[in-house]
Amino acid sequence: MIKHLKTTNIGPMTEMELDFSKRLNLFTGDNGLGKSFLLDIVWRCLTGSWAAEINQKLIIGKEAIPNRGLEGKIDFTLVENNKNIQHEIRHYKNNIQPWSNVNDYKLSDLVIYAMADDSFAVCDPYRSHLQSVPLASVGVISCEYVFSPSEVWEGLINKENTWMCNGLIRDWASWQKEKGLPFEHFKDVLKVLSPSTEELLEPGELTRISINDVRDIPTVRMSYNQDVPVVHASSAMRRIIALAYILVWTWEEHIQAAKLLGKPVVNQITFLIDEIESHLHPSWQRKIIKALLSVMEKLSPDVKVQLITTTHSPLIMASVEPLFDAEQDAWFDFNFEQGKENSRLKNPIVTLQKFDFEKQGDAANWLTSEAFDLKSSRSIESEQLLEKASTLLQNGNADSTSVGAIYDELLKALGPKDDFLFRWRAICQKRGLLA
Repeated sequence: MIKHLKTTNIGPMTEMELDFSKRLNLFTGDNGLGKSFLLDIVWRCLTGSWAAEINQKLIIGKEAIPNRGLEGKIDFTLVENNKNIQHEIRHYKNNIQPWSNVNDYKLSDLVIYAMADDSFAVCDPYRSHLQSVPLASVGVISCEYVFSPSEVWEGLINKENTWMCNGLIRDWASWQKEKGLPFEHFKDVLKVLSPSTEELLEPGELTRISINDVRDIPTVRMSYNQDVPVVHASSAMRRIIALAYILVWTWEEHIQAAKLLGKPVVNQITFLIDEIESHLHPSWQRKIIKALLSVMEKLSPDVKVQLITTTHSPLIMASVEPLFDAEQDAWFDFNFEQGKENSRLKNPIVTLQKFDFEKQGDAANWLTSEAFDLKSSRSIESEQLLEKASTLLQNGNADSTSVGAIYDELLKALGPKDDFLFRWRAICQKRGLLA
């Protein structure tokens, strides 16, 4: 589990520092301010490698580059065997040498990274080819299980053309035919991650979709009682199904590795999820955080979960309100502010701030909070019209003609029961500007 992180001379900020909470860590902020970059950094800290370093098919998860030829540094603290262990990674300026660990460390937790483009990365300390020794100090790739989007479904082959993972389609079909514990676990996880009790993700019958494809293709039983091949399912279903598969596959393979090595299973798993709401219907967004925090209970109730996720969804933030615990959860926001380079010039700078999690009571209120910084939850056109109507009453030059014209525009743009329209009309009537 990661506890503390400080970066110097990499990314959009000259220096970034934060303390992670042990359960849920939410990151909000505008596009391009460093949320995905932060997850890449955390993955590097936990596993000893950059995701795209392992699988060059990835277009994201690339190695961070120090800013403007400066020396880059990443300081971080991991919780290892209930002890806080400090580590440091350096990248020397004007040097092609890659990031190197100043001090060695061993992998200790399971880590799953779900990237925004549906790529996945998995790190298992027992399945790394370096599991028996500390990470070497320079250029080590410690974890080999990084999947491009297609490889999640079709399988992962290493450079020696050895199958490292059969892929979702083959494994699901095999689990279903065997009717063993992996399939029971997979069904349990799908159920937990389903959008609702009325729309459960349930396996249907295996099928063939083409005379040219000899594979048995898994299906999902839809609420309208039809079995739909997973390759034809919606993008939201495919993403959640892929997440469920990666989780169950990782856990089942970890159990086998622990048995072979004569070691106990790990007691900590870290989920890194970029844009957790990606593809999900609003009804699904309201459930996904709670589901991910509880999903490991179906596999092993003794395993603790640390979830680090980015989001652009006010519904995600609203959904967290009933379960947020300041003792074990945290909310951070990336922002764009005006900074001073000298007494005359102001340059915008990126900041990262931890906020107290104050309940907003409504997803629309989250849009106008520090998380998203909108003036209102309305359309841009309606927002501009409301500002125009408010300004008209404030400047003291309003007359019945100008008020009547704005009122006609408001009636066209807003519903008859709109709160702003009701209050604005009442003020105008009180002032005798509107009949």
